[in-house]
Amino acid sequence: MPRSLRSSSRWNLVLDVLGFVAFLVHLGANVWTVSQYVLNGRYLWAALVLTLLGLSSVALQVFSWVWLRADPAGLHSSQPSGRCLALLHLLQLGYLYRCMQGLRQDLLVWQQEVPTEFDLSYAKFLSMDISMLRLFETFLEKTPQLTLVLAIVLQSGQAEYYQWVSICTSFLGISWALLDYHRALRICLPSKPALGPGSSVIYFLWNLLLLWPRVLAVALFSALFPCYVALHFLGLWLVLLLWVWFQGTDFTPDPCSEWLYRATVATILYFSWFNVAEGHTRGRATIHLVFILSDSILMVVTWVTQSAWLPSGILLQVLLPVGGISFLLGLVLRLVYYRWLHPSRSWEPSQVDGTLALRSEWCQLPQNRRMVHLAQNFFPKSRDEAALPWEGEEHHPILGTRDKISCYPYHL
Repeated sequence: MPRSLRSSSRWNLVLDVLGFVAFLVHLGANVWTVSQYVLNGRYLWAALVLTLLGLSSVALQVFSWVWLRADPAGLHSSQPSGRCLALLHLLQLGYLYRCMQGLRQDLLVWQQEVPTEFDLSYAKFLSMDISMLRLFETFLEKTPQLTLVLAIVLQSGQAEYYQWVSICTSFLGISWALLDYHRALRICLPSKPALGPGSSVIYFLWNLLLLWPRVLAVALFSALFPCYVALHFLGLWLVLLLWVWFQGTDFTPDPCSEWLYRATVATILYFSWFNVAEGHTRGRATIHLVFILSDSILMVVTWVTQSAWLPSGILLQVLLPVGGISFLLGLVLRLVYYRWLHPSRSWEPSQVDGTLALRSEWCQLPQNRRMVHLAQNFFPKSRDEAALPWEGEEHHPILGTRDKISCYPYHL
């Protein structure tokens, strides 16, 4: 194996191992937190944490199962039978199975002296699915739970050691999911260079700096007005769900799972930006930013008119400037990223080398059209380059371009 390829395979294996370990550590922290809440008689807090865990887990199992059923027949040659897979997902173990499957494939590629193109592409295929599932789990469980724990700490005026562990593991999981998802978006399009250290740091920082004020705003609102936060979330979530629906998403193979996808995206949009459709990304991102900022300002006005003190005695005048500075700094870094670091060059393959000469390979290697679908939305200039169907082939919005007889879509 060439040194660069071996180094890349080893790095992918290390990243996947770290992501899996981070998931297990966070899960252990959740179990520890729930047990401490129960022992201390905080049954409502324990129930809320378990509810977030349960809803997130069910959503992940549904997505995983739907994607497995939609994948081309024969792609996953070594996976268990359909009944065994159904049982794994029913027992809420589908995501863990996905992680183990990805690690096994990464290890197989790393151990081979000269890995086949199929093994390399299949490893990327599995890694991209895991990245999407990790991102969904982040905004369905980690981010709401971080908001909940911060609200509890702000209201009580003290943080127990297990709450600090939960906060730290949540921040770690959120940061990792954002960076890993963006890395997966880049590697699934040939025109986009790998995420370098500089752009990785800037991308990570602007996402975290813009997400932190939103989490702080909702946590403060929950601490001051715990009875109204559910109504606030439900009202905004319905508006965001309608907005996602109006954009005409077409991500999953059936209408029921598509509505689950839209509901998940609406939850993500409650906290952060997520592009789901082609077109004028900058305009939609601006609308979302103004909408979320306006909502946060309305919450600030509500705090100021109702009370200047938290139950714990923490001054809002101290916390609000911190959130404002974080938001402004994140906005500046976001502008820097999209002005100088966001890749925008197009890819124009030659008629021979880029298309027809690779036709046989396109029909043999797997391509994760789910991630390519999202990457084309994130990198709009890549839409025309990512799918190159030929005459006599059919195109599926998720599975990609396939020969009518038998082939797997290919895209490195």
